Amino acid sequence: MLDKIIKYSLNNKFLILVCFIGLLIFGTWTAANMEVDVFPDLTAPTVVVMTDAHGLAPEEVEKLVTYPIETSVNGARDVRRVRSASSQGFSFVWVEFDWGTDVFKARQIVGEKIQMIASRMPDGVGLPELAPQSSVMGEIFFIGLQSDSTDLMELRTIADWIVKPLILSTGGVSQVTIIGGEFKQYHVLADPQKMKFYDVCIDDLKEICQGMSRNSSGNILRQYGNEYIVRGIARTSSIEELSDSYIKSRNGKPVRIKDVAEVKIGSAVKMGHSSKNTKPAIIISVSKQPNINTLAVTEKIEANLEELKLSLPSDVTLDTKIFRQADFIERSVKNIQNALIEGGILVIIILLIFLGSFRTTLISLLAIPLSLLGSILVLKLLGMNINTMSLGGMAIAIGSLVDDAIIDVENVYKRLRENHLRKKSERASSFQVVYEASKEIRASILNATLIIMVAFTPLFFLSGMEGRMLFPLGISFIVSLFVSLIVAMTLTPLLAKMMLSDEKFLSKNLKDKWLARNLKVQYEKSLTWAIKYRKFVLVGTLVLFIASLFAFSNLGRSFLPEFNEGALTISMITKPGTSLTESNEVGKLVEAELMKIPEISSIARRTGRGELDEHSQTVNSAELDVNFILKDREQDKLMAEVRETLNAIPGIAVTIGQPLGHRIDHMLSGTRANIAIKLFGTDLNRLYAIGNEIKGAIEGTEGLVDLNVEQQVEIPQIQIRPNRGLLAYHGITIEHFNEFVDIAIGGEKMGDIYEGPRNYDLILRYNEDYTSTIEGIRSALIDNKEGKKVPLEQVADIVSVTGPSSISRENVQRKIVVSANVANRDLRGTVNDIKSKVQSQVVLPEGYRVEYGGQFESEASASRTLMITSILAILVIFLLLFQEFRNFKLAGIILINLPLALIGGVFAIYWTSGILSIPAIIGFITLFGIATRNGILLISNYQKLRNKGTSIYQTVITGSSDRLNAILMTALTAALALIPLAYQGDLPGNEIQSPMAKVILGGLLTSTILNIYIIPIVYRSLTNRNIIKSEIK
Repeated sequence: MLDKIIKYSLNNKFLILVCFIGLLIFGTWTAANMEVDVFPDLTAPTVVVMTDAHGLAPEEVEKLVTYPIETSVNGARDVRRVRSASSQGFSFVWVEFDWGTDVFKARQIVGEKIQMIASRMPDGVGLPELAPQSSVMGEIFFIGLQSDSTDLMELRTIADWIVKPLILSTGGVSQVTIIGGEFKQYHVLADPQKMKFYDVCIDDLKEICQGMSRNSSGNILRQYGNEYIVRGIARTSSIEELSDSYIKSRNGKPVRIKDVAEVKIGSAVKMGHSSKNTKPAIIISVSKQPNINTLAVTEKIEANLEELKLSLPSDVTLDTKIFRQADFIERSVKNIQNALIEGGILVIIILLIFLGSFRTTLISLLAIPLSLLGSILVLKLLGMNINTMSLGGMAIAIGSLVDDAIIDVENVYKRLRENHLRKKSERASSFQVVYEASKEIRASILNATLIIMVAFTPLFFLSGMEGRMLFPLGISFIVSLFVSLIVAMTLTPLLAKMMLSDEKFLSKNLKDKWLARNLKVQYEKSLTWAIKYRKFVLVGTLVLFIASLFAFSNLGRSFLPEFNEGALTISMITKPGTSLTESNEVGKLVEAELMKIPEISSIARRTGRGELDEHSQTVNSAELDVNFILKDREQDKLMAEVRETLNAIPGIAVTIGQPLGHRIDHMLSGTRANIAIKLFGTDLNRLYAIGNEIKGAIEGTEGLVDLNVEQQVEIPQIQIRPNRGLLAYHGITIEHFNEFVDIAIGGEKMGDIYEGPRNYDLILRYNEDYTSTIEGIRSALIDNKEGKKVPLEQVADIVSVTGPSSISRENVQRKIVVSANVANRDLRGTVNDIKSKVQSQVVLPEGYRVEYGGQFESEASASRTLMITSILAILVIFLLLFQEFRNFKLAGIILINLPLALIGGVFAIYWTSGILSIPAIIGFITLFGIATRNGILLISNYQKLRNKGTSIYQTVITGSSDRLNAILMTALTAALALIPLAYQGDLPGNEIQSPMAKVILGGLLTSTILNIYIIPIVYRSLTNRNIIKSEIK
């Protein structure tokens, strides 16, 4: 069948040319219009349930809100983990589903479960709601609003009512979160002494406030031939009109709201601050939906905001350069594209040097664009986008894409010249020569390409995040190789016949080029010497192999290389219980110190929390997004100075990550750090004490940085404990007591005040004299059944105590996390040291246990999967080799290339990073497939010569030198095309492909050099011993 394909292509040149021109045009158009992103969508199927618990303490939130939600979703179909965080006034529950679960199905499951328990939520607690489905890429865009004269309340109003709706109307945006400024509200601040004088109780005020700014409907009036809509217009935003609202009459005189309370515009209780480069600002973060083009969304948002700037007050600045993920994407994709172009240039140089002909080089090179465009079309059909992974697969394959074409062109070119040297009467037709030459090597290139594709299949068995990340790389690599095989069996023979069979051209190129001739001569001499001293060569190679195994055993282990995003995300925590004001001051100090580092260009800080969103912080927490531009030093040294600067500031604990990197950590372990030591138990104080014990035991471990214990400790609380006896004496029910605390002390929303289309909360509470100090709370007056007022301290004990700051849980168990990052050391080695120290130095009480989470779990799981599937892949490769040669021994000889390739691959990693990551392992797997190609070329040629009756010595010498050019060209194009990726691994976008490139580059160099000596020596030795026999024809 393959022979028929070659013959059909040679006989139907116009059809073949039209097909490939169509591929070129359609592929180019598709590539130009495809979506571009930094990574494939890595979002785990997670549903976030958020509940506003209206100021409840963390332990109340846990008991009344979080626990019912957790128990309702635990055990649901495909749920693998349930995590939660209960803090003051908020409950967050993360429901994580198995990878591969449809996220919309997951949301439906959780939504149904939540509906069943919504009625069980306590009074005053909002209904649980599902967070918008966002991508793991997190915030793709930060916008800063600042002004010299416009106050922060007006800035916040602009952000809430102008900027946010505009961004949300942009397709692809899932969530917009605002932090900073002052959230505008209308306040009714009651004075209990005036209320006592005018005999007004809190229920009177509540009833009036609930209806004092509402319109009413009077139905329809028909008169004078007209139809009138009758409306009562009582809605107003005027402070004077609201203050004039009537409450009751006393001694025949009306009592208005202004008699007992002050109505004014104020700000909501501040829970968060934000700043840009140490100056107060409103920070707006934008998150995108999964499977949405980040570049397109960013471009649309920026276009909308440019138009908006024209209508903003002149002193308001809208900064869109604080953080822009699109910058990282554009840099990453550009770097990969540059690696592709540079690799392609190296391939051209090698082909020109070896082939010495523009025509043969052009024919071989056409395989590259056609294969890449074919791969892009398949990616489009599969609904995938162009990203660093898919481009990386093409970049790794680029040198191998021309290999099949090179082997075909080189053989056809050689046979055409041999044919031209014959007498005219003895010459075969160019059709016959090209057909026979292509047919001669078609089995070799088919099996070699199939073997490379089989070697890459273990990648598709990876699950979880690593599977999603590397799947496009595998698809683009395998598809581009397959297309290159089709090109080599159809277009390449056709173009060779059209461009290389010309009489004048062949007359000028009868001899091999100077380089090829000299290489053959020198190679034959060196091969003769190697055969003569074969024991020395074999022993030397064995020593190298043993040395590589020793080096391999000493390699560190890691999951993924660290990204270079050009930005840092710094999580900062002060002591729990620290006020928001103090946390803000500490945040300003941290910003000021970081801005002194020359590489840092801008900082956006968010302290506390903004709206109800899944990334809400406590008031003692802050997140700093730091942009930097590397100048005269490497990123490691910058990171070291950042850590040194932060460690010099007392009273804070920090974790340093990168925007995408720390979100991947959070997705894997629930913690924004490389390593999460999870301690489970019941008592929070005991958990914290054991957590600090673990911290003390592992502190000082080599490579461990950013070591922190989660701050779940006691913080101050003011508890108002009712005395039921005294409440009964004064005729006050518990229900009335609780309602009084909610409204008078806490403040409660009574309604909405509208200013045009904008609505603002109307809040009723006592004024600050009775709510801002413990003494004021004690003297607050509560109504009894007779309408008289009693100081709160007469019916309740008001005491200062402590309670938990927040409560974290996982799978319905309380937990505390000891988190850490790793720097300048491999991840697995660090984790092993930690486990050893915890096991030997920390004794856990009964009912307490430790779990380890983080990237190393994924690394271990992926390594096991790759090891098992790689063994199966090697077995399949062996069977393919047997299928071609029908001889187990010959197949075994070719597999000698695997340890030869391992030597270079191991040393390439050992002398560079010294760390074996998942991409490096995939590099080894790919290398094993590519390395077998040279062995196939040699053994197939040996067998052909032996079958003709050639002596074993002559077979080895002639057969090897005959295939030398093809072997060197294919190996050098495949290897040297990877140099840009291998040596630019620190550039954004190249981080994951670089370890693969290093392994393949190093392995191909050793396997090629050793292959052309070891394979001939082994083949000759086994043949001389009659272990391998030939069929002489």
